[in-house]
Amino acid sequence: MINNFQIGLVIRRLRYENALTLQQLADRTSLTAAYISKLENEKVSPSIQTLKTIADALNVSMTEFFENDLINDPCINPPSSWTQILVKGWKADVRQMVKLVGNKKMQPFFTVIPPKGGAHKHYAHPGEELVYVLEGILTLDLNGKSSKIGAGSLAYFSALVPHTWVNNTSKPVKMIWVCSPPSW
Repeated sequence: MINNFQIGLVIRRLRYENALTLQQLADRTSLTAAYISKLENEKVSPSIQTLKTIADALNVSMTEFFENDLINDPCINPPSSWTQILVKGWKADVRQMVKLVGNKKMQPFFTVIPPKGGAHKHYAHPGEELVYVLEGILTLDLNGKSSKIGAGSLAYFSALVPHTWVNNTSKPVKMIWVCSPPSW
């Protein structure tokens, strides 16, 4: 579950802007009108999946629900505040550098890939990614074409392209990885 941050008010505003009744939005989401009413009145907190479902039904990005966060919540985060992310199948220490991305358009990660580690299976998703290698040599595969990216270099690509990344060296790779829009 996530904190409300007045999400209910945003859902109501977006529903009104789309000229939808509670029942019409319920029909588009397979949620009940009663549950959506509770969301709008902030009686319940939605899950990320519920927000995604509502965002899709309203034809907006999930970031719409956190519209004022960037202005009201600038981020200055030391490494001690970063959150570790565990992804099945990935052999890497991935740290989310910003706890709540809200309406932010980017999501940065600090990643350390041990020797022979990485994401060994291709994946794709909407958005863009930027990788900046701080130390080591990263092997990035974009749709079957591999490139070696050394310290001080970056890769910028559409995340719709099937991609994977590995460390084929005997030393750790350290990098900053930025996803846009946020996907975690």
